[in-house]
Amino acid sequence: MPWSWWKVLFGSVLAGHALIRLLSHWSVGVRSIVAFRACPRWSQASHCKVLPGTFAGKKDIVEVQRRAVGEGAGAEEEISFEFHRQRFCYDRTTNMFEKLKYPTRETFSHYRKSTGYGTESKVLAALMRWGPNKFVVPIPQFSSLLGEQLLAPFFCFQVFCVGLWALDEYWYYSLFTLGMLVMFESTVVTQRLRNLRELRSLQTPKQPIMVYRQGKWEQLPGMPCCLETSSPLVALLEERDQKVWPNMSLLAGTNAGDVEKLVPADALLLAGTCIVDEAVLTGESTPQWKAPVGSPDGHELTAQAEGLGHRLSIKRDKNHVLFSGTKLLQHTGDKDAHIKTPDGACLAIVLRTGFETSQGRLMRTILYSTEHVSANNWETGLFILFLMVFAIAASAYVLYHGLQDPDRNRFKLFLNCTMIVTSVIPPELPMELTIAVNSSLLALSKKLVFCTEPFRIPLAGKVDICCFDKTGTLTSDNMVLEGLTGLAGKGEELVTDMKQAGEEVVRVLASCQALIQVDGKFVGDPLEKAAFTAIGWQHSEKSVTSPKLPGKPKEVVTILHRLHFTSALKRMATLVRVENEGSSGSTLWALLKGAPEVVQPFLRDAPADYEQSYKRYASQGARVIALAYKQLGSSTTASDLRTMPRAEVEKDLSFGGFAVLRCPLKAESEPALKMLKESSHQLVMITGDAPLTACYTAAQVHIVDRPVLLLVHRGAAVPAHKHPDQAEPDSHFEWITPNESYQLDFTRDRSAVLQMASEWDLCISGDGLTHLQQIGQEAAFIPLAQVFARVSPDQKELVLRTLRAAGWTTLMCGDGTNDVGALKAAHVGVALLPPSEAQIKAQKEREEQFKQRQKDIANRKAALRRGVRPPPISNGPTTPAPTPGQLVAPGPSDKGAVSATGPGAGQKSKKKGAGTKMLDDLKKKGKPVTPKLEEMALWLDSLDTSTLDDGQVAMVKPGDASMASPFTAKQGHIMPCTDILKQGRSTLVTTVQMFKILGLLCLSTAYSLSVMYLQGVKLGDMQATVQGFLSTGLFFVISNSTPLPTLSAERPHPTIFSLYVFMSVLGQAAVHTALLISFYFGALRLMPEDQTQKPDADFVPNLVNTVCFVVNFIIQLSTFACNYQGAPFNTPIKQTKGFFNMLKYSYIFCLVIIYDVMGIGTAFSLVPIPEPLRSGIVILSCIDFAVCLSWERMLRYSFPAKIPPQKGYMAFQSEIAESQLSVQKKQQ
Repeated sequence: MPWSWWKVLFGSVLAGHALIRLLSHWSVGVRSIVAFRACPRWSQASHCKVLPGTFAGKKDIVEVQRRAVGEGAGAEEEISFEFHRQRFCYDRTTNMFEKLKYPTRETFSHYRKSTGYGTESKVLAALMRWGPNKFVVPIPQFSSLLGEQLLAPFFCFQVFCVGLWALDEYWYYSLFTLGMLVMFESTVVTQRLRNLRELRSLQTPKQPIMVYRQGKWEQLPGMPCCLETSSPLVALLEERDQKVWPNMSLLAGTNAGDVEKLVPADALLLAGTCIVDEAVLTGESTPQWKAPVGSPDGHELTAQAEGLGHRLSIKRDKNHVLFSGTKLLQHTGDKDAHIKTPDGACLAIVLRTGFETSQGRLMRTILYSTEHVSANNWETGLFILFLMVFAIAASAYVLYHGLQDPDRNRFKLFLNCTMIVTSVIPPELPMELTIAVNSSLLALSKKLVFCTEPFRIPLAGKVDICCFDKTGTLTSDNMVLEGLTGLAGKGEELVTDMKQAGEEVVRVLASCQALIQVDGKFVGDPLEKAAFTAIGWQHSEKSVTSPKLPGKPKEVVTILHRLHFTSALKRMATLVRVENEGSSGSTLWALLKGAPEVVQPFLRDAPADYEQSYKRYASQGARVIALAYKQLGSSTTASDLRTMPRAEVEKDLSFGGFAVLRCPLKAESEPALKMLKESSHQLVMITGDAPLTACYTAAQVHIVDRPVLLLVHRGAAVPAHKHPDQAEPDSHFEWITPNESYQLDFTRDRSAVLQMASEWDLCISGDGLTHLQQIGQEAAFIPLAQVFARVSPDQKELVLRTLRAAGWTTLMCGDGTNDVGALKAAHVGVALLPPSEAQIKAQKEREEQFKQRQKDIANRKAALRRGVRPPPISNGPTTPAPTPGQLVAPGPSDKGAVSATGPGAGQKSKKKGAGTKMLDDLKKKGKPVTPKLEEMALWLDSLDTSTLDDGQVAMVKPGDASMASPFTAKQGHIMPCTDILKQGRSTLVTTVQMFKILGLLCLSTAYSLSVMYLQGVKLGDMQATVQGFLSTGLFFVISNSTPLPTLSAERPHPTIFSLYVFMSVLGQAAVHTALLISFYFGALRLMPEDQTQKPDADFVPNLVNTVCFVVNFIIQLSTFACNYQGAPFNTPIKQTKGFFNMLKYSYIFCLVIIYDVMGIGTAFSLVPIPEPLRSGIVILSCIDFAVCLSWERMLRYSFPAKIPPQKGYMAFQSEIAESQLSVQKKQQ
């Protein structure tokens, strides 16, 4: 066999090995076939293939771990693996792997009876089972991360293409393309390293902690801070081993000076009460009251346990759970705890540790969400396959004719055919799509909107339905107590003077609350703050005192026990002791407040006009709270209250009256929702408020614009102790107008429901939604309603999931607490996180500093123009000291540590501008600084307009983003929702137009390459480089498109697979191909014989090459100009200065080379174009542009994107028409 064949065989074997190696690296499926074999039993397995759900990370092959778990003879082998910082254990009973179970579903009695670990062996067993409590975020080397990026499939394909160009002697173009790709990948790696370092810096200085082991308390060093009094300094979980495990009773350590305390793990509070700030996780700025669980005898006094079982549910019983990473503000110990605690601290038991805690889950989301900054992969693949059809046809045509020539070099022929095929897969595709998403992230972060899941940004451009919570979202949290109504002897009169109200009613307002004082300020529910402030009582740690009134002694009310308010029960109760100043006697009372319809069944004798009274004010938009009370028997003692069942506390109450409160609409709510409605979005309100209040507010913000029907329970409210799974008859529910002037029976008939929805706006109450769910009709009714009122958090989530299942793309905006489930269920969840006063002040200071600096720069420029050299401009003042709780990014000397800010903490100097750095470098080198250089430096400094360093996307940190949703807006109103939708539409439009442009360029390139290769002609090296520079620059500019300030009623096309896109691409490709063909044959006719080349000869400029290059250059410009989609989504092309200027100067350059001005074409390997052809190129190119632009505009007008219906029933117009036709036939 000839030596050449041996070389081919050897090269083929090497290429095969390399390909298999790369395939095993890229594909988990290939790696599982090549490197592993399937095992019939888990006992023999060494690795496991993990297939996560959608957007839950990439699939991987992980090592199976085996270890002994348990003590002594009872120890057994545990088979497990770790994936994305989570451990999964093999369950032999189900023959499946399940997440490592933590003790989070036990009974309250089980937790209360816990006494910690009794032996050292149990401590070691816990360490083996749950591992140390730590966040380990490893930071790999730059080289290893870059190597991982360079081995990505698309990059390897890009390198392969570069190799093909190099084999064809395109050295400049190959080096330019390779350098551009490596530079981009290096930028991505640098950003990933920066993100990882910032995540790792979110750690806590070591602090001691007390744990209860073997019957005694002992202090463990090097622990994260835990349950203790508040002090101002930042701390987060330490990277080192933290020996806190589930089922371990833990306690606050001793005072550690001015050290801020954060909870080290998710823990259940057993004794004592705590006030915590959970803003870092939930976005809720109001501190939360944490109460202990009930006593160990089984009579738990928790609101959540009522009728729902006694097992812990962290989602339901969150007011008993201390979450990892949250800040402890105050604590109060319990002397009666079953385990005595030193220093009067609180007692808690650990539930979850490490990455399984609430903080760990948020950090996991942030850590692994960076993988999703990409386009839709299946759409990309199908689009490339569509283009491949044309490329393969062109390649086959060249191959067929090339093989007819026996003298043609077969290697060159194969190389040319391969280059034609690969030309339709643009190497810059992933880079450009990533830049488009990253620019959107940057634009949103400048508006204080942070995103943890970037792949959701294009989804925001497809949103059909926008859902909003009411209280705190559309309306203000600053409530005002308007007065009391329904008082004995007052009828429907609204009493505004609290002195005229009965003492029992005022006592309920004063004592049935969970307010606390932090730094002298009331903290708690806005409703309770408004009511307590209005009555003028004084608040202390455990009691409230009435003001001094003439003829009446002061009343001191001590709160003995609270049954906290929950969204599920819609009520709250307290057990109190009432004493009069100067009197030795006392009485015990049970006080209750809640939703009027919920309180009514607990009343001994409700007034006849009970419903009429509260509905009157609710229909006017007021929030109405029912107040009730009863005095307990003289035989009841204070110690009995802790074991009194809730049912006993709440029965036979006396009605006191209704508290009428109002919370005004936020100024931004009405214009924001008007903009959304006018931009083809359906609006829905989902709230826990009363139906009448919700409908009144909905009418003010354009959600409701027709007469309203409410689905409510007929007559009396739903029985308080009805079994939750027991469905009531349909006859117990009815549709009724707010003023009760019109009623309709509830029916399941589809045609009747659709007909009703076409005439009325529908409001479904929580009771009605429960009934619909029980009878399996929620999917039929939810898409038709505009308002959901008095719903629980679980029902909010049900609404969003049902809308998603119906095919709608949904947005949900809420405050991040009771709306967590709904926010996560929506395609686009937006949690509002209002900034603190300190953050607002710091932001204003930074803005003022920036304005002053810009003013100084402008003045200095003016002075330089006048020939006066002013003194050097200062780099601006140092940034103000961060507020308590703010992290300072570590500098080079910090060695990865976090700088905790607080009293005495240092300040970080402001970063110098690029121009100032340039001048400093020149001065260090002893070079003169001229006025021109100074003016250039000022211009460079003026470009630093972003608050983000280096113009990169800032790392989203806990505190910026909440665990509630993928989007967090650090503003107190809903306007950021419009920003997200505008940016989403802009990103979606940019993505679609980039696919169109790439497709057109690839088709024209494939044709031009094929016809030139047939003539033995190819592009020059400099020509290919110029085209590469041009396309890269234009793509970069359109990737940074800016959305228009208003939302349009038109919608962007949601996918590239639409009739509009295909007809646009095919039509423009046909016009461009006709232009290429005409000038190709024209060049062939006019080309001198001495320019004719042999197929395999070296490159020499000739007329065919010149004309093909020029025409391709024009087509490139025409494609970008015609397919850029400005209004109504992005700024018009003339206002996009960078894009417009690039096009303008590129057209000027094109004219220069066409007319060979000053012989400049020679520098680009071009020959002069003869006059008839030259004029024809200019004229026909203008016609080509006009035809393509007209074709594109006509298709946009003829095939607009589908506009979703303004009301839910409009999606079922065909069913309504069929139903009406059927009725007409029956009547005939």
